[in-house]
Amino acid sequence: MALRAPLGLSRRALPAQITKYAASQQQSMATVVPPVTQDNTGSKGPTAMVFMNMGGPSTTAEVGDFLSRLFADGDLIPLGRLQNYLGPLISKRRTPKIQKQYAAIGGGSPIRKWSEYQSSEMCKILDKISPETAPHKPYVAFRYAAPLTEEMYQTLFDDGFGNGRGGRAVAFTQYPQYSCSTTGSSLNELWKWRQRLETKRAGNEVDEAGAITWSVIDRWPTHAGLVEAFAQNIEAKLLEYPEETRKDVVLLFSAHSLPMSVVNRGDPYPAEVAATVYAVQQRLGFKNAHRLVWQSQVGPSAWLGAQTSDTVTNFVKRGQKDLILIPIAFTSDHIETLFEVDQEIIHEANELGAEGRVKRADSLNGSPVFIQGLAELARDHLASGSVGSKQLGLRCPGCTSQKCLETKKFFMKQEALL
Repeated sequence: MALRAPLGLSRRALPAQITKYAASQQQSMATVVPPVTQDNTGSKGPTAMVFMNMGGPSTTAEVGDFLSRLFADGDLIPLGRLQNYLGPLISKRRTPKIQKQYAAIGGGSPIRKWSEYQSSEMCKILDKISPETAPHKPYVAFRYAAPLTEEMYQTLFDDGFGNGRGGRAVAFTQYPQYSCSTTGSSLNELWKWRQRLETKRAGNEVDEAGAITWSVIDRWPTHAGLVEAFAQNIEAKLLEYPEETRKDVVLLFSAHSLPMSVVNRGDPYPAEVAATVYAVQQRLGFKNAHRLVWQSQVGPSAWLGAQTSDTVTNFVKRGQKDLILIPIAFTSDHIETLFEVDQEIIHEANELGAEGRVKRADSLNGSPVFIQGLAELARDHLASGSVGSKQLGLRCPGCTSQKCLETKKFFMKQEALL
């Protein structure tokens, strides 16, 4: 059986896609789009702030394309040499089931709504606390759903960044803890489209000297704003329990799991998630017992455990019914919180006799504390003059990905341009 590319675009369609974007660039240059307006205070602005995340389908009709892109990504779900065959097969089989799940949470994922809100509100604060890099313009780039990375890049062009005009942009991962499967994949995708749209491959009119200068906020697992926002949401949820039993509530910090093949090659994600958990518990004063658990395993291969669902089941069966689930690796609600935790795990716990005592702490969503923290993190990054963290250029000990190597080389070279 012939293998075929599982992406929404086939391999044959890629040149046409590149031509489309190149033509769009040429049209933009022909109409002389001016750079983003800079106010009187912004000596180093304007600055594009690009929120990167996995994304999610906004409607049930988008689920198929979302899953097709997701299972085609070997950085996230490594299927080996059969990726191009197994990816589309799995996504096609799972689409009806996942469509029902999105229908159950209102017909689509709210992650785009929250990402656009968070980025917009952050930029308003950033204009005030970092006037020298103002104005700050918010953008969202999702890996598997609209707005895709290439769509975001075209919007940057339309707004006067790049395409021969230069400009400054920050790739701000909304995965607080770094993994090659998430942040790494998004950065690989950003690098790919930069190469296609801002190099000679995009057309003779493209001047690489006028390309966008990028830096990266690549991880922030123990940032004070993140920790405080989580802690406040946990404290609010604890108040729903009787005062006399509040100290006995067990906190279950739940993060998206990883295949053990990824963990064993040295991915930093488990350690960074654990660092977030410890920082939050330290802020809370270690008043409650806790465990770090992992959710959303896909497929039969070995994944990082213990699984969240199994842990809740085992605790409830033992009589430990007072449990709070905390989505510690997510910055907003999406299918893993609204369906997997709320409608599956908690529902099953109640069927086992939990009596409504298994709860979930609110996601960060529109938390003013969280958004203020994002702005302060971005301000400090811009003031540092650094391309990213010290970890950004370091590959996993077992990494064999040439794409990862080239991506890291590109971003590390950007530091000389900042």
